[in-house]
Amino acid sequence: MIKVVRGNPTPEELAAALAVVQARAAATAAAAAADGGPKGPEGWSDPARIAQGVRHRPGPRAWARSYWPA
Repeated sequence: MIKVVRGNPTPEELAAALAVVQARAAATAAAAAADGGPKGPEGWSDPARIAQGVRHRPGPRAWARSYWPA
């Protein structure tokens, strides 16, 4: 849901803003599908999501990124 909190946009301005939001959402979904990454809530528990692009450094919770299930 989109809510206008300030100003008085015309219907054309609202349609243009909605088109931009829909195009951005479609591009993000297409990139995720092409990436082959996990989709949906099950992706939050995927260890690959946690370790992706993270350099291992000593510190708090460093042990959590040291385990990679086979």
